[in-house]
Amino acid sequence: MRPSLLAVNILIATTGVLGPVPVSDLCEKLLDENGSVTVMTVIEIPHTFLETMDEDERRSFLDSGDWETETAEMKALTYLEERGLRAVEPIVAAMRAIGVEPSITFVEGADPVDAIIRTALDISADMIIMGATRRLFTEQAWTSVSARVMDRVHCPLVLVPGARNDDTGESAEIET
Repeated sequence: MRPSLLAVNILIATTGVLGPVPVSDLCEKLLDENGSVTVMTVIEIPHTFLETMDEDERRSFLDSGDWETETAEMKALTYLEERGLRAVEPIVAAMRAIGVEPSITFVEGADPVDAIIRTALDISADMIIMGATRRLFTEQAWTSVSARVMDRVHCPLVLVPGARNDDTGESAEIET
């Protein structure tokens, strides 16, 4: 008989580099039929860049400004969804492979730490799973997103190491 936590609510935060197999293996061990998984990513939308995409289009001065606002918002939403899907798809596919249909959340924000903690609170997460891509015991490791979440979160946090570099045996340095 495998141990499981009853109705555990897991938040998986990813930028797209979190290994899907270790995460789905862990979730399979922890979840029962009442548990849930939310996969999230945080995207900073470059509003200024998106706004400049239509600068060459000519418009009549009689046109309403609402169209430009709606277009900018639609571009931002499209950007958020496209980037978000790319980041979460490997984890979502791995979860579906073990029979778990996860919720998917894309959060716009400049500070991933705040976004992850806010999302964990919003969904009442019992646990957060995210990647740890920096080497431990270095000054930089304590400024990483995962270390800053660890410092502020009020639920268990599981850090999944990144892929090993074949040359050094160290975790690949991917996180910024």
